[in-house]
Amino acid sequence: MDTIVIGASGGIGAALADRFEAGGDRVHRLSRSAGSIDLADPASIAAAADSLPFPAVQRLVVATGLLHDDGLSPERSLRDLDAERLGRSFLVNTVGPALVLRHFAPLLAREGRVEVAMLSARVGSIADNRLGGWYGYRASKAALNQIVRTAAVEVSRSRPESVVVALHPGTVDTAMSRPFQANVAAERLFTPRHSADCLADVLARLGPADSGGFFDWQGQAIPF
Repeated sequence: MDTIVIGASGGIGAALADRFEAGGDRVHRLSRSAGSIDLADPASIAAAADSLPFPAVQRLVVATGLLHDDGLSPERSLRDLDAERLGRSFLVNTVGPALVLRHFAPLLAREGRVEVAMLSARVGSIADNRLGGWYGYRASKAALNQIVRTAAVEVSRSRPESVVVALHPGTVDTAMSRPFQANVAAERLFTPRHSADCLADVLARLGPADSGGFFDWQGQAIPF
């Protein structure tokens, strides 16, 4: 398959790209650190879609997410909410992936099976939210899930064998999760390779009837 992995310099993205290549895919890796795409920059998303090295895509994976950086940390309460930081969370976690779909979905193959997977997070589930906090990350991932659900409906009209899903990778030992691993049991903290293998296996098992769904690394459906 011809596969695009966006976020391919990150822990999970790199592991997914490696997994697909090992399975025989021709993988085109895109990432902000490589200067090939920046989900906070709409022009770079359009340019990346215009410069693909193959005419049709069978698999598109967006393995990106923003939980914290030098100017952003998860909110613990309402008094921590800040318009600029909320906007950045939505820009990277929701708007960027939505624009990826805008520019890359027309490049999906029109015949046979095609796959689109967006990395989401269980904390983006509204039904599963019992702890509170993390307002921006939760809300922006919940919004991403709705983008995926809506895009799945549209893509299926022209590509009936499409599988468009949001995936939760589990808690993975990457720079994004490292400040929040203290209470994670050792057996629930995954290496990027383990998470990637699980996600790739789940994606392979899903079919068009599952399109628009939200699934974890075990293939279990997560409520929206």
